[in-house]
Amino acid sequence: MLSRGAAKKVTIYVNEDTRRHMDTLWSAILRFLRHKRVAGATALRPIAGFGSHEVIHSPGEEVRGEHMPVRIEFIESAEKVDELLPTLYEMVEDGLIEVQDTHMVKAAVKGRNPVPHTPHAEIKGPAKMIRIFLGEADRLNGEPLFEAIVKRLMMMEVAGATVYRGILGYGAKRHTHKEARFRISSDLPIVISVVDTSSRTEEILDAVASMLQDGLIVISEVEAHRFTHSLPTQEVINAPAPAS
Repeated sequence: MLSRGAAKKVTIYVNEDTRRHMDTLWSAILRFLRHKRVAGATALRPIAGFGSHEVIHSPGEEVRGEHMPVRIEFIESAEKVDELLPTLYEMVEDGLIEVQDTHMVKAAVKGRNPVPHTPHAEIKGPAKMIRIFLGEADRLNGEPLFEAIVKRLMMMEVAGATVYRGILGYGAKRHTHKEARFRISSDLPIVISVVDTSSRTEEILDAVASMLQDGLIVISEVEAHRFTHSLPTQEVINAPAPAS
């Protein structure tokens, strides 16, 4: 299964009726990729297209319909693509092969035994605590901003984040926000506390700052000691956020 990080996307364009030995070329390519244990590949048939001959092929034209283009796509590591390209180059005598740099964010297979989650790097010793102050009513694309920030941090595989909901506070606008006795305020102060290694501070700041509308970010030096007794298949780690 593909792992998170840099990868290569390969796109191959061939004609549907191009043959290789006793089979169609696109089918032979898929079998080759499967034999080489490529993570996955897809063959797509466009509704129309033309190539170097400048002749448009579409299913509605009986004569030209059999020459419809087929697009094969797969994503793999750079090392795996380098291994496959010489054979693919030899197979595609009439067509096009394109390779692009891409970034694998997540690869999951539903219904199969889950792949064990890769634990975060151990945090022990000097680290950074990032506190993000915002309002509960702040929103981004229709959802609470604090939820959007936590989702972004999870996607970045930040070691841990904890959300605190305040009961009283004020900010730069000098407006007091507090929890009422008989109703729940919609704009109580929210603090998101993040602990990670110093090397990731700038990356985290860049991601959060672009989302924050009206708030404050504070960075502190901390001494981190992370204890994990067991690692479940899918874990969400709440890093300790001691007051300082």
